[in-house]
Amino acid sequence: MSASATEPRIEPATIEDLPQLVELLVALFSEEADFDPNKAKQEHGLRMILEQPSRGRIFVLRTDHQVIGMVNLLFTISTAEGGLVVLMEDVIVHPQHRRQGYGSLLLKHAIHFARDKHFRRITLLTDRISAQSQAFFANHGFAFSSMIPMRLVFDAES
Repeated sequence: MSASATEPRIEPATIEDLPQLVELLVALFSEEADFDPNKAKQEHGLRMILEQPSRGRIFVLRTDHQVIGMVNLLFTISTAEGGLVVLMEDVIVHPQHRRQGYGSLLLKHAIHFARDKHFRRITLLTDRISAQSQAFFANHGFAFSSMIPMRLVFDAES
């Protein structure tokens, strides 16, 4: 088997992965109505996580030559759960590598990590208009909440 034919593997992201992670986020945010891609913002946010592991973890799905997927786990405290919880964001597989089970591998890895580290819950936001995305997460044990997301976005200049 040649080196280029190795199976993709999941590993913690490193700062060297930053350019490829930014490109994945630009692709993701181009597909979502709530977000506008902005490479500088995406790079800054990713760097904050990579440089401060207490804030969260980014796991990548990589071949020997390329990052082809990622999942971002942010850590916070829930008073309702009485402990640490995960906010899962940025679950994406490169469009050329979709429908091969890689999204499921990333999601299972994230769930295993959270259980292993004794987090109490994983919360995620998925596109309201994407029944396919909702079904994907439901197939992995996620359920709808009666809570609805609301947000207040601050302008960077204010």
